[in-house]
Amino acid sequence: MGSAPQKQLALIGLDIGGTKTHAMRWNGDAQVAEAKSGSANVQNVSVTTARANIAEVFAVLGGGHIDRVVAGAGGIDTEADAQFLRSLIAEHAPSAQILVVHDSKLILAAGRATQGMAVILGTGSAVWGVNTAGQEARAGGWGYLLGDEASGYWMAREAVRHTLREFNRGKAPGELGRRVLDTNNVSSPEELIALFHGATDRRYWAEQSPVVFEALAAGDSGSAAIVHDAVSYVNDVLANLAGLLGITGPVIIGGGLGMHQHDYQRLLRVALEAEGLNDIRFLEVDPVQGAKFISDQLAQLSNMTGKQN
Repeated sequence: MGSAPQKQLALIGLDIGGTKTHAMRWNGDAQVAEAKSGSANVQNVSVTTARANIAEVFAVLGGGHIDRVVAGAGGIDTEADAQFLRSLIAEHAPSAQILVVHDSKLILAAGRATQGMAVILGTGSAVWGVNTAGQEARAGGWGYLLGDEASGYWMAREAVRHTLREFNRGKAPGELGRRVLDTNNVSSPEELIALFHGATDRRYWAEQSPVVFEALAAGDSGSAAIVHDAVSYVNDVLANLAGLLGITGPVIIGGGLGMHQHDYQRLLRVALEAEGLNDIRFLEVDPVQGAKFISDQLAQLSNMTGKQN
């Protein structure tokens, strides 16, 4: 008699960012469904909105039994943060094992690395690392009110600040200032103040970060200063983490800016390699793919433990 076929693990992966939730479903090694909705991070949206967006992706992914959920989210700084997100997910996967991690861990896993340093450069920013001994360290990831340096939101805010400073100095808008005004459909820098403090949100501004790189390509000195400050910040925090953990790489960079702004990538690579960091990788797959890698690592660990017992 042949042995019974091995049960395929039903896995849900969630990447919960500052502006969107990206979800995937696997049956064994086969990806069978994908869904996207708005952010389900309660540091950025209301609990009601987070619950609705989680419900939306689970509805698209389909029902039936779920064995495991691996969810990466920003703002997972304490066990209480993780437990609250687990409770929202458990409404749709009541019998599943639910693992909640900071979303920077998804970046490292999506790069198929078990040790190294992960950088998120998206709507927000965060840096996290782990060495072969399991020692962890992090920098940033505090949210836009306390930090998020080098992120999309930060860059757009700095572009607005630059435009206002130039206006206060009696200067006509330069390349960057003109692009900021055009993007926001305003004629005077002063109008940016009320707009920034009005009904606009982080996503509205983060989506404008490409204007900084467009102006940079046109030779704008204000854009060059903003990008220089961003690169210096990432370089400094990674150098510090590398020293704390005793590693030099790999460095895996994800997030919308990190994955798609080629000038940013080029400048980051030059700065980081000059710092002695090596194996710089820019993600080419969506971070949610890291959920599958984390799940596979858990399975391997479980199998090893079972054999030892």
